[in-house]
Amino acid sequence: MWVLAVRGWRRGRALVRWAPGAVCLGLPWPRCAATRGAAAEPWALARLYSSGDRKLVISLSKVLKKEKIDMSRFPVENIRNFSIIAHVDHGKSTLADRLLELTGTIDKTKNNKQVLDKLQVERERGITVKAQTASLFYNCEGKQYLLNLIDTPGHVDFSYEVSRSLSACQGVLLVVDANEGIQAQTVANFFLAFEAQLSVIPVINKIDLKNADPERVEKQIEKAFDIPSDECIKISAKLGTNVESVLQAVIERIPPPKAHCKNPLRALVFDSTFDQYRGVIANIALFDGVVSKGDKIVSAHTQKIYEVNEVGALNPNEQPTHKLYAGQVGYLIAGMKDVTEAQIGDTLYLHKQPVEPLPGFKSAKPMVFAGMYPIDQSEYNNLKSAIEKLTLNDSSVTVYRDTSLALGAGWRLGFLGLLHMEVFNQRLEQEYNASVILTTPTVPYKAVLSSAKLIKEYREKEITIINPAQFPDKSKVTEYLEPVVLGTIITPDEYTAKIMMLCQARRGVQKNMMYIDQNRVMLKYLFPLNEIVVDFYDSLKSLSSGYASFDYEDAGYQTAELVKMDILLNGNIVEELVTVVHKDKAHSVGKVICERLKDSLPRQLFEIAIQAAIGSKIIARETVKAYRKNVLAKCYGGDITRKMKLLRRQAEGKKKLRKVGNIEVPKDAFIKVLKTQPDK
Repeated sequence: MWVLAVRGWRRGRALVRWAPGAVCLGLPWPRCAATRGAAAEPWALARLYSSGDRKLVISLSKVLKKEKIDMSRFPVENIRNFSIIAHVDHGKSTLADRLLELTGTIDKTKNNKQVLDKLQVERERGITVKAQTASLFYNCEGKQYLLNLIDTPGHVDFSYEVSRSLSACQGVLLVVDANEGIQAQTVANFFLAFEAQLSVIPVINKIDLKNADPERVEKQIEKAFDIPSDECIKISAKLGTNVESVLQAVIERIPPPKAHCKNPLRALVFDSTFDQYRGVIANIALFDGVVSKGDKIVSAHTQKIYEVNEVGALNPNEQPTHKLYAGQVGYLIAGMKDVTEAQIGDTLYLHKQPVEPLPGFKSAKPMVFAGMYPIDQSEYNNLKSAIEKLTLNDSSVTVYRDTSLALGAGWRLGFLGLLHMEVFNQRLEQEYNASVILTTPTVPYKAVLSSAKLIKEYREKEITIINPAQFPDKSKVTEYLEPVVLGTIITPDEYTAKIMMLCQARRGVQKNMMYIDQNRVMLKYLFPLNEIVVDFYDSLKSLSSGYASFDYEDAGYQTAELVKMDILLNGNIVEELVTVVHKDKAHSVGKVICERLKDSLPRQLFEIAIQAAIGSKIIARETVKAYRKNVLAKCYGGDITRKMKLLRRQAEGKKKLRKVGNIEVPKDAFIKVLKTQPDK
């Protein structure tokens, strides 16, 4: 016997899912005719029995009729919208679990671990990838409060999720580990909240640890953020120690939203997900007005009109309500079936009641580009559909069509960082069962064109290059520009010398150095992005025994001596292997690619010369030796001139074969050379 949830009926079939939400099944009408009337209620609980002849029979045991929450009970002054922000692994999701338990949103059990982390990739990696919303109902001093909590990611690659979440909030809980203290992402997230003019409540977590030193962390917070130490709340989210005071501080220190129910509807779409049955589920923050089921709404971005099918609160699962009011955060389903219709940052308003659109979000700026191709070209359309649906859930990914002679049709995708790229690839595999070839990540370069003719051709003076094969020749440009980032490193002071040497080796320029307490240093460096994007973080962690933390933010572009490096096989350029490198690093990068190719290419009957070239200058070379017959096998002694004659004739034949022979690089050789190297 298994418990299932009946989601509704479609085309004479019951839409049913397992209670944990893993699988959907379709069961025909005849087997559940007796329950037809009752099961029209969606989400009715049913039991599935397997009889002796293995026929499936549904019998309705109980119709779960949850009363819809009356959201009008919460006036604007009793609403608090806040996010939890912190560095990676400082206990954001654990604190969210305790807050959910304290307010009775979820039952208190030992299994409550990262309840809001719903994705498989989040469970496997132990990190938050997607910001999650939950509405909590809390009674304080006889008043019923509505607390809208957003749990955010902590890794630098997902800072776009944090900035989006902050747009729907009036305050933040800044969580700091009592053992590790302030880390790089703590600083970055604080300034995101500070720039958004939000109230900041510092929370020192993990005070139950043996090496915890909350007094030291209080001093760090006071020095780095100018927040008085008496405002810090010391808690242990794991044990639930003093967590109640966090809720009190949220009510006392975070202001209610500035919203008016009497004004026309203005709702900001700050996140969205895709459901194959119900279409787009948009997470909205209401700045003005009221929205209810049956309302006709308009998207400010597309100007399309939709009818609202369902509105509700996230508690933390979807809970339908009659209406949502100004100042509240919830979800909305309006029959948006196309993934391009739900734009993050869009403003929704009532039909025939136009309003001025909300500012929305600064679009995410991709830091890393990589080619993505289906392993089999017959899977192209399936992969296209999967990428479209996943980019709706993750709007920070940019997509460009691309083709390759060796790998076929595909895409050039822009990501916020290397971890973001890995997570996106993992989600494609897990959620859409799509296997792909992912090429080595590159960064976007710029070139300033030299002549008016070229400017007219490209329609702009400064062009952006995301594909190395399109890198213009030096004769066409006045200068090349490479992206730079301002990196923040926080480390114990005994590792400072080693880390400075690493930064200098990566062409970093030191901008600042500050002691945040007696033995921790904050370094600020200006780095070229291509120097840190692949393996800098790993090198930093190994040099500092895992104690250093790193965060970076975009700092524009700077002039650089960049060169286009071609890879030649017997004198012929292989377009897929063209790379853009800094002049000083060209030799070492060219040598690595040549060595990888030598290991990947199959031997031929003639010699293959693998060369890395900048223009006409060869900077690295490897040779794949030819298969060769032993022509001296029949010579048992005799004159040396006889042997030399046979060897000379063989060499001439090989030379002739090399001129007419074409090298076909197999697909798996390209994959070995192009794909990211995990051991690097």
